[in-house]
Amino acid sequence: MKFWETVTGGDLTKEYKAFDARAAALPAEYRTAWDAIKIQLSPYSDFSGRNLMPILDGALGLLEEAAEDGQSVREVVGDDIKGFCAAIAGGEGAKGYRDTWRQQLNDNVAKKLGRLGG
Repeated sequence: MKFWETVTGGDLTKEYKAFDARAAALPAEYRTAWDAIKIQLSPYSDFSGRNLMPILDGALGLLEEAAEDGQSVREVVGDDIKGFCAAIAGGEGAKGYRDTWRQQLNDNVAKKLGRLGG
């Protein structure tokens, strides 16, 4: 991986395009599930999104295998895609970037208030 591609995110763009090309070969219900999975996983991303690449690759691989086996999307991901994504991203209650930033903000405010209070 070249430094410039890493800095600009060009390598991630290439990977996303490759994922979408793979997903285009799936049946319609699987493509719909894939789009929903991408959206539901986004809160678990770090700043760049690099941490999601292996998770997205695994989820797409699961969909590809299930489509080959003739399973329905509901058999694979269930009725709750949001819960499915939470489970593969580290379980329910896994911290996303919003949770991390919220905690940092709360900690900083508490420090400032502690200094002002005494």
